[in-house]
Amino acid sequence: MRTLSRRTAALVFGAITLVLSGCARTFGPAEPRPGALARHVVVISIDGLRPDAIEAAGARNLQRMMQEGAYSLQAQTIMPSRTLPSHTSMLTGVEPSVHGITWNDEQVEAQGRVRVSTVFDMADSAHLETAAFFGKAKFRHLIHGDAPDEVEAPRGSEVVLAPRITQDVIQYLQFNRPDLLFVHLPDPDIAGHSAGWMTLPYRWAVRRADAAVEQIRRAAVRAYGNDVVVIVTADHGGHGRDHGTAAPEDVNIPWIAWGAGVQNGRIAASIHTYDTAATALWILGVPVPTRWEGRPVATAFQPSAIAAAEAAAAAAHASSAGNANRQ
Repeated sequence: MRTLSRRTAALVFGAITLVLSGCARTFGPAEPRPGALARHVVVISIDGLRPDAIEAAGARNLQRMMQEGAYSLQAQTIMPSRTLPSHTSMLTGVEPSVHGITWNDEQVEAQGRVRVSTVFDMADSAHLETAAFFGKAKFRHLIHGDAPDEVEAPRGSEVVLAPRITQDVIQYLQFNRPDLLFVHLPDPDIAGHSAGWMTLPYRWAVRRADAAVEQIRRAAVRAYGNDVVVIVTADHGGHGRDHGTAAPEDVNIPWIAWGAGVQNGRIAASIHTYDTAATALWILGVPVPTRWEGRPVATAFQPSAIAAAEAAAAAAHASSAGNANRQ
């Protein structure tokens, strides 16, 4: 069984009430935080996606996002290049030597939750709303109390595949506008372990994930308008029927940014998976912890958009200082 946060009951009740009343819930325009490039960020992780599989599988939606946005096919994950350690670095901004999760199965009862702050914790501290849809139970290590605010994750050996996760995300966005949304799509990794990376079943799984990304992207645009950045990446690649080594097939990952303020073209700067958390916070105008190894991938964004965000932050700081002096 999957687990939803305690707010889900209220969400379902609200949805029923809206249907019965014939009214539609409306959302007013949200003002970005001073220094934010966008009000909303959606991070989609495609488990086990090798960069070269995007072309080999004919992942047309990802290819279009690359054409319309900024991308790198030479981003790097961490060692060990396994799902849980890699995603932990992706969502905490630090190496495994800092976050401490080096195992790759669900051990919450024995090991507890991750002992460092996640990107959800940092966003929560900035009074932002967060949500996460996880396809594997091992991601429970990344849940801290009320962060994320809304969580969907399986238990035990259950795996929630892309079609169902996509349906749940689309339904969720009909009634909610989280500032930070994370979605995990496990399909390519499952196919890689069962049939082998780059085999026909693996390429089919990549296309399923590609279709899911497009549906989620469209749902995000319907929900947020143009005030959203979508980041698509992966935790690791793979070769044969496994991964976890330092081989390029295992550690090379894609990194794609699409949406508000994004600058078109290939990103020449080096990118590591822990830069994803830092970039998400930076886009939302939340200070990136100096203790993090991760740094914002600023070269993926238009200089004019960055300058406008910095000017807004400076103006807000000056206004705050002026108000303080008058008190």
